[in-house]
Amino acid sequence: MNTGIKMALGATAVLVLAVGGEFAYLHHRNVEDAKPLAKVEYKTDPDIETLYGLKHEHPMSLKDEKDLKGRTIWMSAGGQMDYYPYNGRVDYAHSAGVLLGAEKLLVKDAVEQVAPKTAAFRIPQGDKQVLLVFTRPDDKTDPTKEYAVPVGYKQGGDYSISSDQIFFYEDPHVSFHYWGPQVWQAIDEHRAIVGMSEFEVQMALGQVSDPHGEKTGDRMVQYDDQGKPKMVTFEGGKATKIEDVKK
Repeated sequence: MNTGIKMALGATAVLVLAVGGEFAYLHHRNVEDAKPLAKVEYKTDPDIETLYGLKHEHPMSLKDEKDLKGRTIWMSAGGQMDYYPYNGRVDYAHSAGVLLGAEKLLVKDAVEQVAPKTAAFRIPQGDKQVLLVFTRPDDKTDPTKEYAVPVGYKQGGDYSISSDQIFFYEDPHVSFHYWGPQVWQAIDEHRAIVGMSEFEVQMALGQVSDPHGEKTGDRMVQYDDQGKPKMVTFEGGKATKIEDVKK
């Protein structure tokens, strides 16, 4: 067999192998495509689903806030909001403390008052602050004593009100009932326990925190906890260690 024929036959063999390989690949692909797709299971976070379903009031004025009169609300922004004695006027000079997570409040009224320009508030002073007047029905000392907490401000003729970000309008003990009695007892006592999620610890110790790491549920987070800082280690979405932080 001469060289030219050998080369032609060799090229043909290579072509056959290439075409055969392509057919084999296509056959494999078609067989794979014909297989039913594996079922992908997506895990949903029940807390996120619950938060999306919570009621909001979308207040836009002092009148909207006054519509809360007579209603019970609960703190969402625990550990962030100072509240003040109220006796017809807000006593800005004497903070009564900080409202804590899931704390129950009974709304008595909503008022406007000029806030001290020299004081630091989480809510801007504006021309006037908007404040909710409330009692603390679970306060064993004096459940009828009235207090006020800033929830927004008025600048010119415009209002900016943050009640939806500060409060739950429905009892979180019911909305997040699946957390269980042990977790809720700890939250109501404002303490963290091993096994809590970050959101549950935040409800217990407050929102003032300093996370060490970007992945929620797998990092360390330091919580102010009313000036008694705690470092909480989270692994796999649960608290595994809770330590006091020395000042």
